[in-house]
Amino acid sequence: MELAYIPSPSSGVLYLGPVPLRGYAFSILVGLFVALWIVDRRWVARGGQKGTAWDIAFWAIPFGLVGGRLYHVITDYQLYFGEGRDWVDAFKIWEGGLGIWGAVALGALGAWIGCRRRGIALPPYADAVAPGLALAQAIGRWGNWFNQELYGRETDLPWALHITSTEGGRVPGYYHPTFLYESLWCVGVALLVIWADRRFKLGHGRAFALYVAAYCAGRFWIEYMRVDEAHDILGLRLNNWTAMIVFVLAVVYIVVSAKKRPGREDVVEPGAAAAFDGAADASGGTGTGEKGKADSPEAKGDAEPTEDTEAGGDAKAEEAAKNAKNAKSAKGKEDAEAGDDAEADSGGARSKDGAGSAKKS
Repeated sequence: MELAYIPSPSSGVLYLGPVPLRGYAFSILVGLFVALWIVDRRWVARGGQKGTAWDIAFWAIPFGLVGGRLYHVITDYQLYFGEGRDWVDAFKIWEGGLGIWGAVALGALGAWIGCRRRGIALPPYADAVAPGLALAQAIGRWGNWFNQELYGRETDLPWALHITSTEGGRVPGYYHPTFLYESLWCVGVALLVIWADRRFKLGHGRAFALYVAAYCAGRFWIEYMRVDEAHDILGLRLNNWTAMIVFVLAVVYIVVSAKKRPGREDVVEPGAAAAFDGAADASGGTGTGEKGKADSPEAKGDAEPTEDTEAGGDAKAEEAAKNAKNAKSAKGKEDAEAGDDAEADSGGARSKDGAGSAKKS
C-alpha cells in the first residue's frame, strides 16, 4: 500500500508560450543568483566594495559551467561516445550533467582571473564565496528531480522518490531521493561555514576549505547510495575516490594555513579602503588624513571649550575679581592709616611750634 512518496514531475520542461523553461536550467540559475547575493553581502562585510563579487562572477560562472560539463562528459564519456550515442548530446547542458568537481576547479580559475584584474587576492574572495556556493548546490540539485535522475537504491520509506520515466533505461519504482539528501546536506554545510567563520574568524581561504571538506564528507555517503551508471575503481565509484582525496587535501590546507597564516586578512580590497577615506574627506568626516584628524571629535574637543570648562573659567574669573577687590580694599586701608599717621605727626609739630611761640612772647 502506497502511504507516501515524493512524486516526480511529468515533464522537466514548462512552456511559456513558445519559450521552453527547463527545470534543470531554472534551478541552476536560481542557485547562482542566490549565491551571488550572499557573496556580495559577505564581501562588503569583509571590507570589500559593493559590486565586486558580480564583476568577478562574470569570469567565474562561465568557467565553472564549462568545467562542470567537461568533468561530466569525460567521466561519463560512454553516454556520449558509446555505441548508438550521438556526440552532439555532449553540448546539451540543459538535459543535465554537471560535475561539481570540474565546476569548482575551473570556476576557481575564472575567479582568479577576475581577482587579478581587480588587484584582489583569491583566498579572501573564496572565503566569501563558500556558503553561497553551498546554497547554490542545494538549489541546483532540484534540477535532478525535474529530470528524474541521480536517485539511489530502491526503498519503501515514506519519502521515497517515485520514478515514472523509462527513458535512458530507467525502471519505474520507488528510490532513495539522493538529490534531496544532497540538497539538505549542502544547506547544513552553508550554515556550518557561516557559524565557523563568525566563531573562529576564518581567513586566508580556510572558510572555503571547510566548505570543501564538509561537502566531500556528505558526498561520499550519498554517492555510495546512487545506482546510476558510473566507473568503479577497487569497488568504489569514481566520485567516492574524488571525494576522499579532495577531503584530505582540504583538511591539510586548513591545518597548514592556520599555522603559517593565523587570523584573518585586515584588508581584502585596497581600493575599497581608499574610496572610504576619499568619501570621508569629501564629506568633512573622519578620514585617515590630516583633515580627518582636524575634524575629529578629539581635535574639536581641544579647540572648542566644553560646558564644564566654560563654567570652570567663569568661577576662576569671579574668584580673581574678588581677590583684586580685597587687595584694593586692603591697600586703601593702609593708605588711610598712613595718612592718619602723617596728619597726626603734622598736628604734633604744629602744637609744638605754637607752644614755642607762646613761650617766646
